[in-house]
Amino acid sequence: MQAQTHPDIEHIVVDGASTDGTLALIRAHQTGSMRLISEPDQGIYDAMNKGLAEATGDVVCFLNADDIYAGTDVLARVVEQMSQEHLEALFGDVAFFHAGSPQQTVRRYSSRSFSPERIAWGWMPAHPALFLRREVYERTGSFRTDFRIAGDFEFVARAFTKKTLRYRHFPEVLVRMRTGGISTEGWNNTLLLNREVLRACRENGIQTNTMKILSKYPAKLLEYFRK
Repeated sequence: MQAQTHPDIEHIVVDGASTDGTLALIRAHQTGSMRLISEPDQGIYDAMNKGLAEATGDVVCFLNADDIYAGTDVLARVVEQMSQEHLEALFGDVAFFHAGSPQQTVRRYSSRSFSPERIAWGWMPAHPALFLRREVYERTGSFRTDFRIAGDFEFVARAFTKKTLRYRHFPEVLVRMRTGGISTEGWNNTLLLNREVLRACRENGIQTNTMKILSKYPAKLLEYFRK
């Protein structure tokens, strides 16, 4: 984050009262523009809500631990594009890498084909590369903490279907993300993810079914070959 060239970045770090040396590492790199919240939380979406409550910037994004922006000018280019086109949302692609090989892409999550109509099929923009105006959060609300894995999907379902947003896809990798996230850790988590996606659609008035949601997986397999 500190390497970004954009001159006006509000950097809020939310840590769940970790005891593994993370706090010492954060404080070693802390600057005057960084705010640190370190306290127990109720999961990733509770932590995101804490950061969201502190955010005052015009554009809000979330970068998880082990994720990195694909270049030092990512935020500057995102802000320029959103300003020029008066966008409320902009999203790009995410490149996955294995630990120890951050420059070797093993899969590219493309958000190119996303549209609100595809939410019923289980599709959403790559969340680490999703940038939203703060007003979108103010009118849509925060992340729901009763979702363990698909809280970001549920938020997208709420934000993109309750009101027409001015959005566009930025056709580049904006974030590099390490493999091994909670949503991909074994079949149990995959099953839970799809149950939560189904529930998120139904609770937001989006007509879908299990077969629709599962139909996205053949396309996802192709992401390993389109890097």
